[in-house]
Amino acid sequence: MLRNYTLSALALFILSPIPFVQAASAPAVEAKNGMVVTSQDLATQVGIDILKQGGNAIDAAVAVGYAQAVVNPCCGNIGGGGFMTIHLANGKDTFINFREMAPAAATAAMYQTPQGDLIAGSSLYGWKATGVPGTVMGMEMARRQYGKLSRQAVMAPAIKLAKDGFILTRADTDILDTTVAHFKQDPTVAKIFLRPNGSPLQPGDRLRQTDLARTLSRIAKDGPDAFYHGQFPKAVEQASKSGGGIITAQDFAQYHATELTPLTCTYRGYTFVSAPPPSSGGVTLCETLNILEGYDLKSMGVNSAAMIHTLSEALRFSYADRNTYLGDPAFVQNPITKLMDKQYAASLRDKIQKDKATPSTQIKPLVVTGEKPETTHYSIVDHYGNAVSTTYTVNGRFGAVVMAPGTGVLMNDEMDDFTTKIGAKNLYGLVQGTANSIAPGKRPLSSMSPTLVTKDGKIFLVLGSPGGSRIITITLETALNIIDFGMKPQEAVDAPRIHHQWYPDEVYYEKNGLSADTLNVLSNMGYRTVEQTPWGAAELIMVGLPGAAGVGTPTSGNDSAVSGNVRLGYLYGANDVRRPAGSARGY
Repeated sequence: MLRNYTLSALALFILSPIPFVQAASAPAVEAKNGMVVTSQDLATQVGIDILKQGGNAIDAAVAVGYAQAVVNPCCGNIGGGGFMTIHLANGKDTFINFREMAPAAATAAMYQTPQGDLIAGSSLYGWKATGVPGTVMGMEMARRQYGKLSRQAVMAPAIKLAKDGFILTRADTDILDTTVAHFKQDPTVAKIFLRPNGSPLQPGDRLRQTDLARTLSRIAKDGPDAFYHGQFPKAVEQASKSGGGIITAQDFAQYHATELTPLTCTYRGYTFVSAPPPSSGGVTLCETLNILEGYDLKSMGVNSAAMIHTLSEALRFSYADRNTYLGDPAFVQNPITKLMDKQYAASLRDKIQKDKATPSTQIKPLVVTGEKPETTHYSIVDHYGNAVSTTYTVNGRFGAVVMAPGTGVLMNDEMDDFTTKIGAKNLYGLVQGTANSIAPGKRPLSSMSPTLVTKDGKIFLVLGSPGGSRIITITLETALNIIDFGMKPQEAVDAPRIHHQWYPDEVYYEKNGLSADTLNVLSNMGYRTVEQTPWGAAELIMVGLPGAAGVGTPTSGNDSAVSGNVRLGYLYGANDVRRPAGSARGY
């Protein structure tokens, strides 16, 4: 039997021919004590159950992280890595970095022929594409430092879901269907994610993952040692060696997660708290906000030609800096202070013409220097005042689509996030420099941007999204929709998106997201625009704070649409209709 949330979400998704261009959205989910928003409803329920059991937002984030590895296998993971941005009730902000690391045998030219040509697909599929996973280490670091519950308590729901299985819905099988051809190339993966006759799983089928249940049970009992030492890494090394990979058990033994200070910047009276390198998210987000702060976006109007021009130009300059200068801080010096300086943003504004696009070829680095969209994000707020924004990934859908026999763990293809060749495009079309070149033990640059927004020291927004290089613009535009345009939380998530990333020199926009008139004006300004199917899956929580944007929005006075206004003191969760398997739940 299909779950109710899926039927309603799918109905909205299927029956509306233009789902993202609309006068109104359904109200966000409202709650008083706690809120969890994830891209898979069963994982959302796990988070809420942990909060109701007395766990805090960090406990719920860890429980959701493990649950997503079971019920959202394309993107949730213990075979990948990511970032967690945390706001504690005592006012402290912190950041857990559990990004993957390159194996010791990795080299800068490992995906090139002797002639220097890229080997197609070599950094995307198979064992050679895999970096050392960090999720298990990161989740345990967060729980041990800031959680209240035991490891066994927060992992129990994921173990049960893996052992007993869960009934697939259409929203689940749509994602599985995208990778059926690659499932068939790995017998261990095929045994789990295809029917016994080799055909795709269907809505109503039960997906059981008994090997994964055993791996999770060992981690619950023995902690990260069960993952980074002993049986598991040996199994991975053996499978990797047989498949032409380079990752070893010793690589697992040398992995470490780190706790860092998050980056912060201000925008129109709000403070953004976001990811530092090896994420590019916080730097690029803040640099873009600093540029935009000099413009009156509200007066331009949502998705007007003037607004799209201003946003695209700001992104063009920010992504040029991102792709040129940023990398793993253990290996390169990131010019964070310079890139996040408001005076530097003002100098970039001086280069933006009012009615003309700046060709990307004209943007040169200040100094000459010698990601697939299937990430997943979730947002959590508890009644204590803690908030967690987590983004983690296996990179491409189902990662490298390889699995060591007996483990149940899909491995990432995160090596593609490195610069596999200077000047060449990666999976997301990003053209990156030497700062992000491959080196043993190095973490690849990421666009993951788990972000918190505070007002007067109190949590206002918890947000983030999957989407590869578009994560930054999804997170940015969702926040702008609320702060500059006064949208309600669900409207802010549902609104059509645009994206520019320096190269290719194109403005991408969602299907039916821009009018013909707007496209005409942009074309005359020198823009090349490209319509694409909707992308990303923003997971947003908004807190009703006094004086904050979008709180207590009045009605027009001549309509009956009086529901959905944000009330003081309440929590509002908005799941993205672009990912109908997800949900927002509160209590």
